[in-house]
Amino acid sequence: MIRFNVPPVAGKEMEYIKQAVESHHICGDGPFTKMCNKWIEDTTGCKKALLTTSCTHALEMAAMMCDFKDGEEVILPSYTFSSTANCFIPAGAKLVFVDVEPTTMNINPDLIEGAITDKTKAICVMHYAGVACDMDKIMDIANRHSLIVIEDAAQAVMSTYKGKPLGTIGTFGCYSFHETKNYSMGEGGALLINDPAFVEKAEILREKGTDRSKFFRGQIDKYSWRDYGSSYLPSELNAAYLWAQLEIAEEINANRLASWDKYYNALKPLADAGKIELQYHPEGCVHNAHMFFIKLKNLEERTAFIAHMKANDVLTVFHYVPLHSAPAGLKYGRFAGEDVYTTKESDRLVRLPLYYNLDKKDQQKVIDTILSFWKE
Repeated sequence: MIRFNVPPVAGKEMEYIKQAVESHHICGDGPFTKMCNKWIEDTTGCKKALLTTSCTHALEMAAMMCDFKDGEEVILPSYTFSSTANCFIPAGAKLVFVDVEPTTMNINPDLIEGAITDKTKAICVMHYAGVACDMDKIMDIANRHSLIVIEDAAQAVMSTYKGKPLGTIGTFGCYSFHETKNYSMGEGGALLINDPAFVEKAEILREKGTDRSKFFRGQIDKYSWRDYGSSYLPSELNAAYLWAQLEIAEEINANRLASWDKYYNALKPLADAGKIELQYHPEGCVHNAHMFFIKLKNLEERTAFIAHMKANDVLTVFHYVPLHSAPAGLKYGRFAGEDVYTTKESDRLVRLPLYYNLDKKDQQKVIDTILSFWKE
């Protein structure tokens, strides 16, 4: 069976984990964590990067720093993973879902302004498949209405929008280093802070509500409990695993892009014949080959396609169940406007196997199996 995903392995992971163990420092914020943070800061230009236990926790931190008051709202897409919405619930925000653009599956910026009320405090965008939302339009809306922008850039490490790394355009950006992502530490993420005014607050929140980060930097002679916080620090062992991949991030990125391009070139004749739709990348959006998806005619055809692929030992998957129609979405949020594309397009979309060092023979088998579906 050709798996849908294989977590990336650069080669030095075990060596670095061994170094961490032998250093007798395996809790958070050790040397490997600091190197990962610095890599993110140097690569993206964000003001501060803080490695976290997951992208979910990075999103939670961002949501808490928005300081939602009772009844205040956040606008977000319904076509996203539950973490994008979950993070705002304990922060006290009401969820307002809007429709997506069918070409990118990203939030439709032209529908955001119509969803704004006197309770709106933030906009949370998700860069689906590592392809940027229309951030010029979104930031213009946010600036005119004095709204905070959170970028769920879980899928977008190494992607850019008009030359700007995703995660660095809004007030906060959130990365994922889950095993399904381009760079992995098993479970993990990072919070990117683009407004220096939030740096100290984020450090306190991440360090159990204490100013211990300032103590470790020698800025104070003792640390104390300053505010509400939790433990969002990943183990140094996880950071060591991640560092091995960040060291060769460009190589991993190029490898994935080559696999992405092979899919695109092989399947373009099917798209030209009207059998499938391929991904669309707006001008100025440089993607990171996080995923390769195709869209079929409808739900019935997709179901048959997935069964055909599985029968030929190729695993393909779909996602997401739109959040606004899920039980929790009905409980915690509402849909603003009409669901024209979110549900319809999610029913047609299917993802193909794509990961670092995808074997060329395996990829060719995936392609041949796809082509055989329409021949049969």
